[in-house]
Amino acid sequence: MGAQTGSVIVRALRLLGAFSPEQPELTLTELARRAGLPLTTAHRLVSDLASWGALERDGDGRYRIGLRLWETASLAPRGLGLRELALPFLEDLSQVTQENVQLAVRDALDVVYVERIAGRTAIPVLTRVGGRFPMPPTGVGLVLLAHAPAEVQEEVLAAPLARFTDRTIVSPRLLRQLLAEVRRTGVAISDRQVTIDAVSVAAPVYGPAGTVVAAISVVVHAGDVPPTTLVPVVRAAARGISRTLGTPTLRR
Repeated sequence: MGAQTGSVIVRALRLLGAFSPEQPELTLTELARRAGLPLTTAHRLVSDLASWGALERDGDGRYRIGLRLWETASLAPRGLGLRELALPFLEDLSQVTQENVQLAVRDALDVVYVERIAGRTAIPVLTRVGGRFPMPPTGVGLVLLAHAPAEVQEEVLAAPLARFTDRTIVSPRLLRQLLAEVRRTGVAISDRQVTIDAVSVAAPVYGPAGTVVAAISVVVHAGDVPPTTLVPVVRAAARGISRTLGTPTLRR
């Protein structure tokens, strides 16, 4: 019975995982195909998911993620709970810099963005709330990777590093040196590694156990201001969030 239930759960999760930012609405046939399920199985599971509220069906018969699933996800302590505590500091940082401000956590080998506030004239970025991105090229990712367990760091360093611009660090040796520098200075600067016109300055957020639980960053146009001038305000915002989370020891 347990194995059968597990199989049903896995199939349901595959249906939910079929949606993407590019395809937020899907027909039943598309859901079955993307989840790799027989149409009859997909129909039964989709009906159950829709009855619970995890999926919603529009007038054209297309499905999208339901509000009930979002309500459940909001209970995740590293999601909206963290966001709510951090938001006043993020808003202050946005007001001071007038640039893109981001809050992110690590999930396995990826960065997951929990919040992003866009400045009125800020540079466009590739990230979105709830979106994932590789850790190595981003400011928040460098912070999170630098403070991740050793086995996570080694797994990232052992895999091919994706190149986004000609300035993206794809050498494991150079990345290892950069991570050591992030730990030493308490800040990360990603200089045109994701897009050729953007620089990110990031700092760690510490939780109640004194470990890094998140990272915040400001993303600016390359060449507008020296990145080092943003370090004090980014670090101050990160320290403020850390205090709110109840960290016993404030770093740097």
